[in-house]
Amino acid sequence: MMLHIIVSGVVQGVGYRQWLRERALAAGVTGWVRNRSDGMVEALLCGAPETVENLVSEARKGPRGAVVADIERREASASAAALANGDFTIARSI
Repeated sequence: MMLHIIVSGVVQGVGYRQWLRERALAAGVTGWVRNRSDGMVEALLCGAPETVENLVSEARKGPRGAVVADIERREASASAAALANGDFTIARSI
């Protein structure tokens, strides 16, 4: 499963990207996470469907200090998936 998510709320400046990376690596999910200029965080999650869904559930809570308002979900595009490279990285902000 390849899922592109956009997380809104108080998700920048609270360690959200690092937190999501740690959770993804522990779960065996590949992909990336990055900050967006609009204050949201976006990520690509690649892995077994159940594992990805569990990570999305965790992402709804986020790290201490985060206040997740919503998670928009959509199927990942080929260009987004190309950035995954078999690891889970913190990508350059856009």
